Amino acid sequence: MPSDRDTDPHDDLVNGRDETPAERADRNWIEVLQELRVLQTGTQILTGFLLALAFQPAFADLNDGQRVMYLTLVVLSAVSAIVALAPVALHRVAFQHGMKPEVVEYGHASLITALVTVAVLLVGVVAFVFDVVVGDAASWVAAAALGLLLVALWIVAPFVMRRRSSTREQR
Repeated sequence: MPSDRDTDPHDDLVNGRDETPAERADRNWIEVLQELRVLQTGTQILTGFLLALAFQPAFADLNDGQRVMYLTLVVLSAVSAIVALAPVALHRVAFQHGMKPEVVEYGHASLITALVTVAVLLVGVVAFVFDVVVGDAASWVAAAALGLLLVALWIVAPFVMRRRSSTREQR
């Protein structure tokens, strides 16, 4: 009969840990919570910034397109907060029901979704500010530059590192 310590041997090669599935789920949940904290702090700062804008005297000078962009960013900010907090809500509802692996998996999916939402939000906020301060053309340039940087650092670099790591493991 398999013991609690029996896991897929590949898992031990990947993470180098001798842990039960329950211990792994606990560790992974702690990592998800840490990432949620980082993401949530940035989202809260952006949300505060966006909400404060509506009470500035210059807000009345926005054209219709800028108002639509602003409201879209406010909604996106709220969506990112809701998505990032969803794993915490699930954890509270599922608390002590033996669902930690499912909660961790849900948390992972929520974090990926929240990162995508925050990426769009970050690029959008900068584009909005550039549009209001400098003009439409500058906002497109800023959005494109930030979008490229985001793709390079959040997608390309991690996949390159993963590929190099798996190549080293195969040797």
